[in-house]
Amino acid sequence: MNRTALRRVAAPGIAALALGLAVSACGASNENGGGSSSDSKLSGTLKGAGSSAQEAAMDAWRAGFQTDNSKVTVNYDPAGSGAGVEQFNAGAIDFAGSDSALDAEKGEVDAAKQRCGGVNALEVPNYVSPIAVVYNLQGVDKLQLSPATLGKIFSGEIKKWNDPAIAAENDGVTLPGDAIAPVHRSDESGTTKNFTDYLEKASGGSWKFPADKVWPIKSGEAAAQTSGMVAAVKAGKGSIGYADESQATDLQQASIKVGDAYVAPSAEGAAKALEASPVDDSRTEGDLAVKVDRTTTEPGAYPLMLTSYVIACPTYDAAKADLVKGFLSYVVSTDGQSKAADNAGSAPLPSSLQQKAAEIIDGIKAK
Repeated sequence: MNRTALRRVAAPGIAALALGLAVSACGASNENGGGSSSDSKLSGTLKGAGSSAQEAAMDAWRAGFQTDNSKVTVNYDPAGSGAGVEQFNAGAIDFAGSDSALDAEKGEVDAAKQRCGGVNALEVPNYVSPIAVVYNLQGVDKLQLSPATLGKIFSGEIKKWNDPAIAAENDGVTLPGDAIAPVHRSDESGTTKNFTDYLEKASGGSWKFPADKVWPIKSGEAAAQTSGMVAAVKAGKGSIGYADESQATDLQQASIKVGDAYVAPSAEGAAKALEASPVDDSRTEGDLAVKVDRTTTEPGAYPLMLTSYVIACPTYDAAKADLVKGFLSYVVSTDGQSKAADNAGSAPLPSSLQQKAAEIIDGIKAK
């Protein structure tokens, strides 16, 4: 995977966010890692939890920020997006990472508002990455799958690897008659929600279930967190699953059909899909959720991807406010996004989205 910085070209849906944003002190600090420095006066401990897909990126952010702020400790538990949102809303942690935006219909937005003292929580993108369809099939080094075929595989309609539907997409490939063993996440997972959202919107009806953090049907093997998913696929002959690409590099990965072409997972492809997607204008102020276009036919785009978010309150106690603001500013900064790309293979946020996220975080203040 090419992990160099991507050219930041804003798409129409996202580029509109940049209108009216003046060059400001916030923007300047954003370029310099959120204003962190080796002589920082910040001190204390931050607690975060959530997305296991963000783990490698979070390791890079923690290391970079703590290097510049030697009296600060940032702890992060990659317990899964659902657990992170639950812990944040319960007041057990200072910030959460989630691979899907807070769900208003399930009461997450209201719960976060209550946790934040009656004001809406802040939610900004901080991590963009492809979700790889991973498989374990001896002798098959290259595999192509359309969303319609994927929907049938994960719903249990296609049961054998040499099924005619798979064979039709893999001309010249010798497919064994092994049983297909689908693996899904057992925990509440933002990756699962993104994967099921992709299947629902792109499969042409072969997947009949709505997007959800919880796997919607009783089928196949269940594994907890990204590490569990990777381990289960690695250990299971004929298995297939889905995982953040940054943690699936030792597994075989399928290419998915986008338009008339098959596209392998990549940070560049995820970035193109994000750039083709509009911001959700129904959200409250400070909530920068993106509506990913799962059916884009943009050449090179990889719409099976996740836009992961960091969730925080707009106000904290005085000492904590500076810590949260400082760390999250670093996360979305040019330096922070570059560090994540190097360590996790993620795509840096497009510049206009990055600027808007930095502006929202810059509004965090003491009560």
